[in-house]
Amino acid sequence: MPVVTKRLRDPDVNPCLSESDASTRCMDENNYDREMCTTCFLKYRNCRKFWNAIMVERRRTGVKPHMPTAAEREKILGAMGKMPY
Repeated sequence: MPVVTKRLRDPDVNPCLSESDASTRCMDENNYDREMCTTCFLKYRNCRKFWNAIMVERRRTGVKPHMPTAAEREKILGAMGKMPY
C-alpha cells in the first residue's frame, strides 16, 4: 500500500474514516448513482468541517498535535453527548 494511502487509512490521522468508507460503500452498492448517497456525502462533509474547526482552534492555541488522536476524539465526542455531524 502506498505511503499516502496508508496514512489516510490511519484512524489517528483521518477522523472521518468511517464516513469516508460509508460513502464509498454507498456508491458501490448503488452503481455510482450520486443522488442515492447524498446523506452519506453530507455526513462526511460535516465531519470534515467539524474536525477542521477543532484542528484550527488547536493550532491557534498552540496545542500539539493539531489533529487530536483517535482516543482524544472519542473523549471529545463523549463529552458532547451526541454526534455533532
